Amino acid sequence: MSYAAPFSLLWRNAGDPVQAELFGEDSCIESWLSVERALATAQASLGVIGPSDAEAIVRAARIWNIDRDRLWRDAQNVGYPILGLVRQISAHCPAGPDGRVHYGATTQDIMDTALALQMSRSLEALDEQLQRLGDALAERATEHAGTVMPGRTHAQQAVPTTFGATLATLLDQVRRQRTRLQQAHERIAVVSLFGAGGTNAAEGPRSVGIRSRLAAELGLADVPVPWHVDRDVLSEYGWICATIAGTCAKLGRNIVDLSRTEIGEVFEPFTSHRGASSTMPQKVNPISSELMIGVGAVAGALASGLVRIQEAGHERAAGEWQAEWYLVPNLGCLAGSALGEALVVAEGMRVDPQRMAANLDLDGGLIMAEAMMIQLAPAMGREHAHDLVYEAAERAREQKRTLHEIMPVVAAEQGRADLLPEHLVGPSDYVGEAGRIVSTAVERWRATRALPAGPAIADLGG
Repeated sequence: MSYAAPFSLLWRNAGDPVQAELFGEDSCIESWLSVERALATAQASLGVIGPSDAEAIVRAARIWNIDRDRLWRDAQNVGYPILGLVRQISAHCPAGPDGRVHYGATTQDIMDTALALQMSRSLEALDEQLQRLGDALAERATEHAGTVMPGRTHAQQAVPTTFGATLATLLDQVRRQRTRLQQAHERIAVVSLFGAGGTNAAEGPRSVGIRSRLAAELGLADVPVPWHVDRDVLSEYGWICATIAGTCAKLGRNIVDLSRTEIGEVFEPFTSHRGASSTMPQKVNPISSELMIGVGAVAGALASGLVRIQEAGHERAAGEWQAEWYLVPNLGCLAGSALGEALVVAEGMRVDPQRMAANLDLDGGLIMAEAMMIQLAPAMGREHAHDLVYEAAERAREQKRTLHEIMPVVAAEQGRADLLPEHLVGPSDYVGEAGRIVSTAVERWRATRALPAGPAIADLGG
């Protein structure tokens, strides 16, 4: 059975194969089937159904027994896939066990628990990418801890910094994303088995035990309160994915700007014709960075739907559930795609320290204005120092001379020449805590990285 879906050049160019497989058709059907198998096993362990019935269901609930065309045809007619799935499983069971398939469960029990499995595996895969990204950023930050470059505010040169320090802030953001992801994983990897209206009445007096056994069978956590219409669980997953894409978009934006011809300080890795133009032979476009920015924009737009799915009312959603079917898998895939492109850049970026040094002298070295003001402040006071440097900066621009050349002239005119130091401060003298920022970010990352996957990562704080 064919279905209508638009071709996406974004997915074609940047789709993440791991996330695509985790949320693909096979994974989706297999996740539903795994819940049905685990449910039968859990019920048999408590005597709700017979052991032989459970064994028959486990044998029948296999993906090779599912006619997909029929499954999707029935799903379109019913509105949901589980009724058709259960009937196909039952058809492969002998008489007796066929009446024990899906016993006491409702469609959303199966779909939500299966989705929890998919989201859990998705977060584990994203965490592996985050670990690689953090490792690459830590290596680059350490390598360039002392590489002085212009710091920029409002897209203009501001004060000197180091390239390592700029990477360190992103590294610490990646560390925080890992912490958020691990904390969210606890709340997302949970079972759902509460029946049609959230009371689990159909499972009978052993309902609590069945749910506990089901969770254990699937490697999920049990929960005593239903979440079938409280979708903050899914919103948290989606928001984690969206903010991971946002982290990558920040990296992409910086690379796009730093690789501009006029700046030329940092570039993406290069292979023949990577980022080439069909008409301009000289072009080497920052294609991975552009994809990160684009993916971040799409993820942000989809994230707005996460609040809407939390509107689900009463004991069953009426439309909000359908929105989840699009939002959740797409946000997972977008996060994986963004991280994939970020890894390309972080692991293969080309850095030009000489161009960074040369750019410090642009605009007559005015990037050192604050540094000179601070250097002069002890002798003449901050405000007087500010006014002196301001006048010198204006005149340096007007006369197209350097700030170092003009400073003695203006100081002499203001009668403050004797207050100038013998040597005015240089860029490498004015990077403040840059070195400590790098070492601290790397140490914090390594401490996080050394911990096993799980809630313990939260112990490092935000």
